[in-house]
Formats: sequence, C-alpha cells, structure tokens
Amino acid sequence: MTAMNVTPRGAWAAGGSPSDAGAASGTRAGTPEGSRPIVELNERSREIFRQIVESYLATGEPVGSRNLSRMLPLQLSPASIRNVMADLEATGLIYAPHTSAGRMPTELGLRFFVDALLEIGDLTAEERANIESQVRATGSTSLEGVLAQATTLLSGLSRGAGVVVTTKQNLRLKHIEFVRLDPGRALVVLVAEDGSVENRLLDLPQGLPASALTEASNFLNACIRGRTLSEAREEIARRREEIARELDALTARLVEAGVAMSVGQAEERRLIVRGQANLLEDLKAAEDLERIRLLFADLEAQKDMIDLLSRAEEGEGVRIFIGSENKLFSMSGSSMIAAPFRDSSQQIVGVVGVIGPTRLNYARIVPMVDYTAQVVSRLLEGR
Repeated sequence: MTAMNVTPRGAWAAGGSPSDAGAASGTRAGTPEGSRPIVELNERSREIFRQIVESYLATGEPVGSRNLSRMLPLQLSPASIRNVMADLEATGLIYAPHTSAGRMPTELGLRFFVDALLEIGDLTAEERANIESQVRATGSTSLEGVLAQATTLLSGLSRGAGVVVTTKQNLRLKHIEFVRLDPGRALVVLVAEDGSVENRLLDLPQGLPASALTEASNFLNACIRGRTLSEAREEIARRREEIARELDALTARLVEAGVAMSVGQAEERRLIVRGQANLLEDLKAAEDLERIRLLFADLEAQKDMIDLLSRAEEGEGVRIFIGSENKLFSMSGSSMIAAPFRDSSQQIVGVVGVIGPTRLNYARIVPMVDYTAQVVSRLLEGR
C-alpha cells in the first residue's frame, strides 16, 4: 500500500456535522476542520463494516450475516454479526435496502470508509508505463489532444466516465492578427504555439484607419509572443505608457481591447467527457437504469459539472466526492474522483477525473487518477 494525499470531502465539511447525519461521536484521522469526528469502531465492528463495504463495491449487492460469517477472519456466529450490524445501522453507516435483505453502506458509510479505512494500492511499474505511453500516444503537442487522450484512458481503465476541465488561459501565443470585417467590426485571430487557432469578434473604435489594424498587430506580436493570454494582459498593462507614446489613441485602444477580449473568453472553462457508455454496463435493476439516466443529465449540465470539478482545485491531492455530498449528484447517487494538474509555472490549470456509481473501486482508481494528473502536468511542464 502507498501513502497518498486524498482530501476528505464529507457531507459535513460544508457546514453540517456527523450528528446531523445520525453518526455517533468518536475520533477519525483527517477530519475536516470545524467538524466533529464521525464514529469510533472496535476491531470487530470495523472488520464487519469493512467486509460489508468491500462486498458492496465488488458486487453492488447487500450482504447478509450468514455470508459475512464465511468472509470474516474472526470466528463469529451469524447472530453475533447481526447484533453488530444493528449497531452499525443505528449509527447511519449501513442500511437494509429491502425487508429481510442484507446490508449495504449508506453514503455516510462510504465516506467514513474512504476517509478512515480505505487502503490505497500502489500502481505497478507496468501500469505507470502504460498510463504514460497512452497519454502520450496521440503524439499531439496540443493541450486539447493530451487531455482528450487522458480522459479516454481513464474511462477505459475505470469503466466509468473520464472527465477533465481546464481553462484556455494556459495557451501560449505565437501570433495575433486583426482582420477588418466591416467599418465597425474586426476579427481577432489568435494562433497558439500548439498550432490551435481561435477567433474573436471585436467592435472597432469609430474613425479607426485601416493602417491601425496592421500597426496594432505588429505591436502585439512584438511583445506577447510565447506568453499566455493572462501574461499578455499583464505585459500590455505594464507597457501602457509606451503604447501611449508609440501609438495614436485609437490604435492604443484597439491593442488593449483586443487583449482584454481574448483574455475574457480564454478564461471560460472547457469540459471534456469520455466513456459515458461504460456507465450502462453491469446494470442490475430498473433503478440502476434510472440512476444512470439522471447521471447523463448531470453530465449535460456543463456549468454545474465545471463548478464541481473546479472544487477539486482547492488544495493538493486527489479529491473524492460521494453522492449527495454535492447537489449535482444528489439524484443519481454517483461519485467522482479527481486530481488537479499544473502547467510549467506550477500553476493549477485544470482537473482530471473519473465519474461513476458510488461503488467505484476507490482503492484502484484513486492512484490511477493521481498518476494521470502527474503525467499531464509533466507534459505541460515540458511544452
């Protein structure tokens, strides 16, 4: 097993408390600041709870006391196990989905398991090499190509949906040009070092001569080449006095307006989702199909998805979001595992992750997501 920075995101981290969710008091490592510990289990209760969760993660089915008695390393009768299960149910960690059924973990129970009991496996050298080679497989130097490949890889490895969100802010510019469309409008053409091209519509100042477009393009290309759009904005602000001396007032306005518009649109976030079809596999009941239908609706809500992924940028390490801990998945009962990646200046510029049912194989997927984020960061650092 390996140590990894996995940040807890419990339902109580945003202002609730364990007691609100029906949990008993106790101690737990890594409890979010401002919340109380969730529960303390003795060895027997902990082992029974672990087996219930691990069985659920493997099969998606409830497990009963008779089957548990065969799984446990402890010698306990089904009656003794039922007593412990009743205590675990009273704390809100497990529940019975049907009368006379076995028990399954609640979302609170899954959160406790992830934060306190989950043992995260390390990737083998072969698995690391496989992830690295597949992320690099496109041979693409474009950020879009690298991220699309990373999400496709994660969806295949996890059998969930691979997701990534990033800004256009980290693209480095190679060339900028103004092309007049009519007396009042021009097209700003941005060419990035990775070969991608983006266009923006820009309103022109009244009375702007045709030569001003060429003059503005030449000035910008002399001072923004190799810079990101945010760096270009800072450079133009720093050289404002120089612009006023070298360019007439209308051309200077054009320079600042062109950069301001480009940066504003570049700050929009892009969402890439791959592998939604994986979520249709292994459906066990009609309610599973309804849950997936709701999850697909969640994935279509791009703004909400982007907002949720952006929360994974808050701090270091892998973040795990479970079910109704966030509004987006409150109906579909899904989970997300996500990790941030960085550019060459060590700034967080996006998040890569996996979305699937709450019975994701957390121990296996957490290190995959973490290592994929590291590979993407290294690729961006080398560009």
